[in-house]
Amino acid sequence: MSHGAGLVRTTCSSGSAFGPGAGAGQRGTSPSEGLLDPVYPRTHGALLKVAQMVTLLIAFICVRSSPWTGYSAYRYFEVVTICNLIMILAFYLVHLFRLYRTLTCISWPLSVFGFIATFLCLASVWLSYKISCVTQSTDAAV
Repeated sequence: MSHGAGLVRTTCSSGSAFGPGAGAGQRGTSPSEGLLDPVYPRTHGALLKVAQMVTLLIAFICVRSSPWTGYSAYRYFEVVTICNLIMILAFYLVHLFRLYRTLTCISWPLSVFGFIATFLCLASVWLSYKISCVTQSTDAAV
């Protein structure tokens, strides 16, 4: 029993309003073959991304304009909200400009987890550096 390598083709994005086989037909005959995807901004995925970006921006502005922003927890919250806002904007632009079609070397469903893992790794390095430097500098002053 021999199992050969198979090829799986997808013809539409995961956030597209069209069903399977939407890309069937001659290439270039569809009016949506340009640089921008005119259907994507009206999909549920795009509307959720916009809602997330607006919510993160409101949260950042609320914390930033708070009179008690001297705590490190507020700074951490600001960094997290801005990083998430940039990440969601990047994914929105990737789908809006159809970059997922040209960047086939990236597994887009797994890229969210890769970004989160990278961010957590950098945050861990930064926090451990900050804690060790703050501890050493306060010990040296005493």
